[in-house]
Amino acid sequence: MDIEYTVCGSVTNEELNLLFADAWPGSREENDFQRVLRHSLGYICARKDRQLVGFVNVAWDGGAHAFLLDPTVRTDCQRAGIGCELVRRAQELARKAGAEWLHVDFEPRLEEFYRRCGFRQSRAGLINLKEV
Repeated sequence: MDIEYTVCGSVTNEELNLLFADAWPGSREENDFQRVLRHSLGYICARKDRQLVGFVNVAWDGGAHAFLLDPTVRTDCQRAGIGCELVRRAQELARKAGAEWLHVDFEPRLEEFYRRCGFRQSRAGLINLKEV
């Protein structure tokens, strides 16, 4: 499968909303991704025949900590190594920016994927701000 990866390349809200609707059932909400991407350390897009098939966003604190957000691969392209390559490129992007740590939150069903990508389990805290 020939996949083209770009860092901070052109991507529209429409493309991202279609990708997320496909990959994350139940996320039918239209999002303004451009507002988020303007504040990111960077993001990586994966395209097959010019169509967006994968995406990951990297946020950071401006220092040692970067955060992997929204790694997503279109369902018909999953299990082909695209997700792992997106994460690998996100690691490189964060490393080049000077980050020492790359954090990710994930659902239990995705633990094996993140372990394959090199993440190890850690203790963390979380507050749901909608419930406080």
